Amino acid sequence: MRFEVVKREAEVACWQAIAAGEPSPERLAELHALWKVLDEEFAFVAECNEGGEFMAPDKVEQLRRIAERTWTRTFDDRIGLGPEKQRRKNGSSAAVLPAEEKLLADKPEHIFVREARDSITPDNPWGFKIPVPEYLYNRGEMHNLAIGRGTLSDEDRYKINEHIVETIRMLSRLPWPRHLEQVVEFAGGHHERMDGKGYPRQLDSTQMSVPARMMAVADIFEALTAGDRPYKKAKTLSQALGIMARMRDEGHIDGEIFELFVSAGIYETYADRFLDRGQIDAVDPARYLPDRRGDGAPSLAAVPH
Repeated sequence: MRFEVVKREAEVACWQAIAAGEPSPERLAELHALWKVLDEEFAFVAECNEGGEFMAPDKVEQLRRIAERTWTRTFDDRIGLGPEKQRRKNGSSAAVLPAEEKLLADKPEHIFVREARDSITPDNPWGFKIPVPEYLYNRGEMHNLAIGRGTLSDEDRYKINEHIVETIRMLSRLPWPRHLEQVVEFAGGHHERMDGKGYPRQLDSTQMSVPARMMAVADIFEALTAGDRPYKKAKTLSQALGIMARMRDEGHIDGEIFELFVSAGIYETYADRFLDRGQIDAVDPARYLPDRRGDGAPSLAAVPH
């Protein structure tokens, strides 16, 4: 709607200039040229809103230039609000009307303050080592449109990651029988990484059992191919396996377990049961399997279970 307002304001200014005696053809040509630019800019912002694997710096700069366009607000934007939004509005002074607004902005009312109960202290009893964002939520428009990778801000990602924190908190309080005593590890470790850069405890491969590492591979494959996530499109088999191969190379997942996942055709069995037909494309397993000739790699039998 802001783009529509900018268009209409430009049209009004055009006709006012013509009414004041300026040449009609030249002013109309300028107006139509501006409309074309605005159409292109709106399409670009819409593309940024969809997100992707990577947001290049030149695109962020283009977004910032577009954001500097202005439109005029003549209504009071502090009436008719719910209590929570009103409190956030009260954190800044009201602008004098008519007010010039930027096309896109990060405003004080976009910030949700993080309370102590929403934080994790370094000395927590579960050994969680998760960087906590300064704010609980940040709804800033530039903040969210200019996300460098993927579609989630730091605040969004922390909130999503928090599910594993609550999983461990809840499960660790239950009196598990002996044959289920590793359930907490299996359920709570599927976001850890082999290089110790995962969450919530930053465990490395030497601190994780084989079933816990298997859970990580299974969880990532399911997340990449799931069609019910509102923040991303489901990947095809080849796309998912390609991403997971990179994750293996970067020390994210266990290489031998991923190799077993591919060579045994587990991805095919899952796809036949749960994926849409359009996601099942041609896969060459050899593309995702390492050449093990003489690499001396340890077998699964040599690692802790």
